[in-house]
Amino acid sequence: MINVQLLQRSGLGPVSFTVGDSECLAITGPSGAGKSLLLRAIVDLDPNTGEVSTAQLTRSETAATDWRKHVALLPSETGWWLDKVGDHFVNPIGIAEHLPDIGLSRDAMNWDVSRLSSGERHRLGLLRCLEKLPKVLLLDEPTAALDADTRLMVEALLRGLMEEGITILLVTHDPDQPARMGCKTMRIENGQVAV
Repeated sequence: MINVQLLQRSGLGPVSFTVGDSECLAITGPSGAGKSLLLRAIVDLDPNTGEVSTAQLTRSETAATDWRKHVALLPSETGWWLDKVGDHFVNPIGIAEHLPDIGLSRDAMNWDVSRLSSGERHRLGLLRCLEKLPKVLLLDEPTAALDADTRLMVEALLRGLMEEGITILLVTHDPDQPARMGCKTMRIENGQVAV
């Protein structure tokens, strides 16, 4: 569960909403409307006001590093700073068993980062988020660079996470994705929730 109350920053808000355990909220709207700003504010990457809480933690009372493990953000572009994929994971052997679930071969942990496509980077970034065992996932266009079959694989993984109790906030430009994922929707326009 995540509860967002009067969250505001430059270009956004105030925004308030609640999403329950095992639920997904699809955040839609035009490019530049503030969708990514909302995710960044929730995870406290940019200065903002308001409060965010889950069933276990309140953001203002939690160290930022602990909050970002509990509420994990997959940005639209993932960062890679070492040469090998596996070097970005705490437990690359354990994560490797999930690679086929997202359409990657089990040896992907041995790949050079330089050979990854944008879609491969994003899927591996998702696994990196999951390694933290978050209660809430903030996903910025997690399937934008994927073909239709791979997109369905990732969506199946996300639905499985929801069945385990994970709450998902999903920024998407795919008009059919909220229905496929069983998500509620919220539209952002000019930094405000569109009514």
